[in-house]
Amino acid sequence: MTMSRSRPAGLLLVTWMLLALGLTACVQVPQTGGPAGASVRAPRDIPTASDDSETRRRARIRLELATTYYQQGQFTTALDELKQAESIDARLPATHELRALIYDALGDAERAESSFRRAMDLDPGNGSVMHNYAWYLCNRGQYAAADSLFNRAMGFPLTVDTSRTLLARGVCQMRAGLFAEAEKTLLASYEVDSGNPATAYNLAMVLHRRGELERARFYIRRVNNVPEQVTAESLWLAARIEHRLGNIAGRNELGSQLRSRFPTSREATALELGRFDE
Repeated sequence: MTMSRSRPAGLLLVTWMLLALGLTACVQVPQTGGPAGASVRAPRDIPTASDDSETRRRARIRLELATTYYQQGQFTTALDELKQAESIDARLPATHELRALIYDALGDAERAESSFRRAMDLDPGNGSVMHNYAWYLCNRGQYAAADSLFNRAMGFPLTVDTSRTLLARGVCQMRAGLFAEAEKTLLASYEVDSGNPATAYNLAMVLHRRGELERARFYIRRVNNVPEQVTAESLWLAARIEHRLGNIAGRNELGSQLRSRFPTSREATALELGRFDE
């Protein structure tokens, strides 16, 4: 559900928050073949909606309203709904996760950081919180800490979308200048979800930077071959790739599309200035 305000490597990367279910206690069961009266902890079952108490269900209704307001950019109203959710159930981890995202959107880093940490304290096994906290850290240049959290999030596939976490991690690695690692991560994301244009775009970007031009051309064409996916960024990257390959006719055709479809974009300005190699 969460949306990052920044544009990773030139293409808007949408992140999200999955509404995490509450913690459930481990069940004590008899230990077969052991000493009398001994017990072991059974693995925690997968939480589902039926595990929620009536109190938590009421808190979730407020949380869903807050989520809707957040997605609409109504941050103050979203915070008000969160306050009501917390007054019902202060230990619902997703409320603190959403609170962190709202504070981040408002530019309040101290409160965002505190809320992320609170959400992680309440639910240490929530990959969604780890993913969003990692993206928050990445946007602040804390690449090593972000990468570690992305890696941890991958260990909780029930609470995070694997392909998108790989995508976010790959973009963050690219920002850190770790192009070989970024290529590997983005390829893994592409293998899971080859239909995501953000993955194909960012993979083409890192391959372009590594000089793997034919491969970069393949992935950016996957984006631009679908009209609904074409952006100023994707056309400009394709034009830059063709320029480096020496395909002047192809570069000019892409440039013509860029001028026609996105005449006021930054990419169109860069085209007019001939900044193909920047």
